[in-house]
Amino acid sequence: MSEQVVPEFQHRTVLLDEAVSALAIEGVRADGIYVDGTFGRGGHSRKILESLGPRGRLIAFDKDPQAIATAAGIADPRFEIVHDSFATMAQALQQKGIEKVDGVLLDLGISSPQVDDASRGFSFRADGPLDMRMDTTRGMSAAEWLAIADEQTIGKVVRDYGEERFAVQIAKAIVAGRAVRPITGTRQLAQIVAGAVKTREKGKDPATRTFQAIRIFINQELEELEVVLDQAFRQMAQQGRLVVISFHSLEDRIVKQFMASKARLPQPDRRLPIRAVDLPQPEMKLLARIKPSDAEVAENPRARSAIMRVGERLAGIASNGART
Repeated sequence: MSEQVVPEFQHRTVLLDEAVSALAIEGVRADGIYVDGTFGRGGHSRKILESLGPRGRLIAFDKDPQAIATAAGIADPRFEIVHDSFATMAQALQQKGIEKVDGVLLDLGISSPQVDDASRGFSFRADGPLDMRMDTTRGMSAAEWLAIADEQTIGKVVRDYGEERFAVQIAKAIVAGRAVRPITGTRQLAQIVAGAVKTREKGKDPATRTFQAIRIFINQELEELEVVLDQAFRQMAQQGRLVVISFHSLEDRIVKQFMASKARLPQPDRRLPIRAVDLPQPEMKLLARIKPSDAEVAENPRARSAIMRVGERLAGIASNGART
């Protein structure tokens, strides 16, 4: 039997030049330490390595075993890959003896190879096992979760993570469907959802929001995003850059609110006498909000919903005079 050749799924890195440029890797910062929290297929990491100086370091994270396999092909002593969630960033950097970093890049969501590979279960466009785990070596698959979750929980997940107005009807249909036979395939789930959704925006499949919701829940994407934003900020050196690319409103809302909270001027206790020099200062400067150009969207339609936000760490001063 001849060996079957499986073509490699291609991925176009969104906002590649803009994201790496936003890290401001230049001058003395070229020998700094940077983090790519979402290696994917390595587009951003390779571009960062091109900009790094000889003493620079890049620490990348990814949960996907296929991404880890791709990273193994980068033979650069300045580069390291961690097979884990970016939510473990603080612990991983501590174990490597790293106290501060000069920049963190997060490219959220799922990559094109994950979507296009039917065996991963992220998409209903081709039938495949209903998995949806970014890390296929651990955790519960979507099929396993749908087999045990109660109707109320399913409805809440679909409503909260998918912003789906037919969440109650979809949850009822899923519970009824699994009573007939286990829901194990992507097309099977998509058909159940389609039967429960009576209307949908033009050009959008009825199952889109439900698949998004279950994927986000299974991988705890929003919870891990909140964790990593706080960790990245705490690890950031003064003038360090935080660059985050998000692809839907739930992610972007979290990023926007986090950066805004750090850029907001803290209010001192007006009852206390405070010198002007000791007034609290913001901890972050908001630098940019960037969307892909029309040309990039034309070449890569999946870039259409991307929003990149950039913030710079400041030497904020608390009301007690301590630098943050």
